[in-house]
Amino acid sequence: MYDEKTVYVVGEAKSPGNNPIMKQYDTFFVGFVIDRTDGTIVDADCTSVLGLTKKFVQSLFTGHKIWDSDAVTNSVTNRYLGSSQKAIITAFKHARIKYEQALESE
Repeated sequence: MYDEKTVYVVGEAKSPGNNPIMKQYDTFFVGFVIDRTDGTIVDADCTSVLGLTKKFVQSLFTGHKIWDSDAVTNSVTNRYLGSSQKAIITAFKHARIKYEQALESE
């Protein structure tokens, strides 16, 4: 399904305690499929209770570059108005750091 030039990276964060995601999963995860040739996020998924949330989070990230922290943060801040907003941003930043560290160790 995914090209050989892609990698999978997961970022994690805590979500507010009253959030159903925390009650079900304890931690909020966002997984990213990234094209290593140019850093484009090809696909994304997250731990969520509603399928619509997964699709919407996917739309926030797909097509962006993993390096475009400001653009992604602005997109999440302006478009995702759920209680996991900060957790999504934190998970993205965590995944970006893991991706950068993996590139440095090559």
